[in-house]
Amino acid sequence: MKEPPIELRLWRQFVAVAETLHFGRAAARLHMTQPPLTQAIAQLERLLGVRLFDRTRRSVQLTEAGEALLPQAVALLERARALPAVARAAAEGEAGHLRLAFVSTVGFTFLPRWVQAWHAGHPRIRLDLVEATADVQLPAMASGEVDAGFLLHSPGFAPAGLDHLRIAQEPLVLAIPEQHPLAAARSLPLARVLAEPLVLFPRRILPSLHDALFGLYHAAGREPEVAQEAIQMQTIVNLVSAGLGLAWVPESVRQFQRAGVVYRAIGGAAARQVPRCETSLVWRPAPGAALSRFIAFARGQVAAGG
Repeated sequence: MKEPPIELRLWRQFVAVAETLHFGRAAARLHMTQPPLTQAIAQLERLLGVRLFDRTRRSVQLTEAGEALLPQAVALLERARALPAVARAAAEGEAGHLRLAFVSTVGFTFLPRWVQAWHAGHPRIRLDLVEATADVQLPAMASGEVDAGFLLHSPGFAPAGLDHLRIAQEPLVLAIPEQHPLAAARSLPLARVLAEPLVLFPRRILPSLHDALFGLYHAAGREPEVAQEAIQMQTIVNLVSAGLGLAWVPESVRQFQRAGVVYRAIGGAAARQVPRCETSLVWRPAPGAALSRFIAFARGQVAAGG
């Protein structure tokens, strides 16, 4: 059975009587006369189906039910008094809740520092972090499940219909099995690298960078030999350590140290042919107050060098 709604006015009147244990003094505190207060308490007791006070001509005492309700009613009124300030803080972006998605590579670089700085400066805005690739992030943003996300992509690429802020750009380097001959080579001939089997991410999770890498191979007249696909960069590096092939990864992935893997960059003139990758913060247009504060925070972090 659905409980009847009880107005805050009745709880305020109950607390006044419970704290003074005197209907006359409680009525004076509430700036009302005693008969309407007596009627209000009787109405509250009818709604609850319990007696809250034992009354005699000389005294008023709380029943067990009244004793149990008093601290809860006081807390309810305190929360109600705080609501206007909560609403103003949320409207001004000083309080609220942000859901932020991110690709794993940002965890190797700026994300831990940013989260720490954000919490220090905005303790009343809860930040929920969700690790997700672009194919998961974009539908979640469209449906409102996440507010913004850090995406990895080719330089200059931006998802249609979203605003974005470029955070960083970096080269791709090679993750190579430690026992592979190229791991100890003085230089990495690009033609030799392009002939090796690859561990690669599926196109659906990073289409712009996937296409840029395929363009590198096609420009050299080769078709990539994809030995294995994997989604997360850590998994890709782990598969490299198993000797399944080489992998093109963002330079920041060097922070992920895995036994059996070395990281090498293509040098010399050939380095200009290797695609670069970019990390951006993306969000839907017309962000709310809390997200607007985060975007301004991100701009400040980028301007300060991340």
